[in-house]
Amino acid sequence: MMKHTIFESVLIFTLFLSLIQFAFVPKSVGEVRKMFTIAHRGASGYAPENTIMAFDKAVDMKADYIEIDVQRSKDGKLVIIHDTKVNRTTNGEGYVKDLTYAELQNLDAGSWMGDEFDGAKIPSFEEVLDRYLGKIGILIEIKAPKLYPGIEEDMAKILKGYHLDKVKNEEIIIQSFHFESMKKMKRLLPYVPIGVLISKKENATVEAVKDFSSYADYYNPSYAILTEDLVRTAKAEGMKVLSWTVRSPETAEYLLGHNIDAIATDYPDYVMLEK
Repeated sequence: MMKHTIFESVLIFTLFLSLIQFAFVPKSVGEVRKMFTIAHRGASGYAPENTIMAFDKAVDMKADYIEIDVQRSKDGKLVIIHDTKVNRTTNGEGYVKDLTYAELQNLDAGSWMGDEFDGAKIPSFEEVLDRYLGKIGILIEIKAPKLYPGIEEDMAKILKGYHLDKVKNEEIIIQSFHFESMKKMKRLLPYVPIGVLISKKENATVEAVKDFSSYADYYNPSYAILTEDLVRTAKAEGMKVLSWTVRSPETAEYLLGHNIDAIATDYPDYVMLEK
């Protein structure tokens, strides 16, 4: 009888220790908060923005997403460039919309940052999809949609051709500062995550966040106007929060102190080192 009592006591004590250990272990990896690193225009602190060089660098640095800016050439080709003019980041001049794809391809999009980047080209949207789908997530920003009537339909057609109208694991996200454009994208691609980019304080209110949640999956404010109230409201409304743009370790540290889901940065290693 005594042996049974000792055995039962040891068994109970062992089970007790196991329960304590289990209580301090997450039930699954999914319960650990994951903050994604978005390489803003690629790893643009290290290579010319919106070029294959910058995107390849982001992949090498193990960023979770590349962010790309999409506009349209004179002859209807979707291309990756930030400014509405080519002047700043190429050796050419003029508006993107006034140049054909061939003319854009003839420009040097790299040497402005250094001789070692001489010869970099402006990529097409399809080129980026072909090269990076399955390797890294792609955050797609539609730039200046008012200059490009119908660009939303053009993009939706291309994405459907890649079977990206029903994305898995948010392999692509579409965002813009232009809210009507994002409403249209949500109608065209209802299963693709949509983000609204926020830079003005008038759109950084609890009421505005609730309005955006009717069609947006991501609320993406500048770090300069990010507040805990905005984050809490966005999360309560079922949205994720992505903030931008980190260009210093101090800003990375500041944003990592908030309960947000993603950080856009020119320097992916700044965010990764602070995690």
